[in-house]
This record gives sequence, structure tokens and C-alpha cells, in this order.
Amino acid sequence: MTEQPSKDPFEDCELSPDAILGTRTFEDVLFTDETETPVNVLTGETPDHSRATVNEARSFAAGIGSGTPHIALPASVETQVETKSKPYTAAAFFHFKATGSLERHRAYHAAYNSDTFSVEFEADYETGDLTIIVEEKDCQSEFENA
Repeated sequence: MTEQPSKDPFEDCELSPDAILGTRTFEDVLFTDETETPVNVLTGETPDHSRATVNEARSFAAGIGSGTPHIALPASVETQVETKSKPYTAAAFFHFKATGSLERHRAYHAAYNSDTFSVEFEADYETGDLTIIVEEKDCQSEFENA
């Protein structure tokens, strides 16, 4: 007899759904106009590759062609200098850099992929705050409706 795969989306998660249910705001985690950029010590200017607007970052994140919505996170100054990259990077809205832990990342990811939960988010690029809302869907069986 073969074992049936578990229908529990949180089976491999360290956190239970209770840890992420409700509304939670992660402050100052998104790319903003105030995100730190490198400055050339000889000229005192920011290199062209590090100049970017919130609209560019938002468009870049929205243009990622996966099934999961993305947000624009700030890239470290070191990364910008070493790779000559923009001051932002795109990541799934529940990325551990935004949510603060890999455990929370996995729990949000499980909820997002589950039919049991409704997961929404709001990215406020003016303040840099990311708000994630997780609610349990009203799941009635077909027998309860009969």
C-alpha cells in the first residue's frame, strides 16, 4: 500500500498557521527613494548604475514572470558596488529578507500555495513597509451545504 501525500501545507514548516494568521506589517523592508546608494569617494557622486526610482523598482518586480507576486527589496551597497547593479532586487513578497526569518518565509509560502488560506499583501514604497494579511478561507464541505 502506498502512502498518500499529506494535504497539510504546513507539514514541512516550523511555524503553525496561527503564527502568520492576521495582519502583520514589516517596517522599512522595501526599496524606497531613501535606500542607501554608494558614493564615489573621489567625486562624491552616486554611480549611474545605482540611480533608480521607486517606479523603476516596482515595474522591475512586477515584471518577474512567475506565479508568485514579487516586491522590490533594497540591494546592499556592497552588492551594488561589486556587481554594478541597481539599488534594488526583486523577491517573492514573503521573502525571508522582508519577513525577517526563513521560518516565517516558509509559513507564508505554504499559506499562499494552500487553498485553505487567503493571502494578500500591500507594498508601500513610500514608507518601505510591507503588510501581509493571512485569513483562513470559509471552507464548507458540499455535505454541509446540502
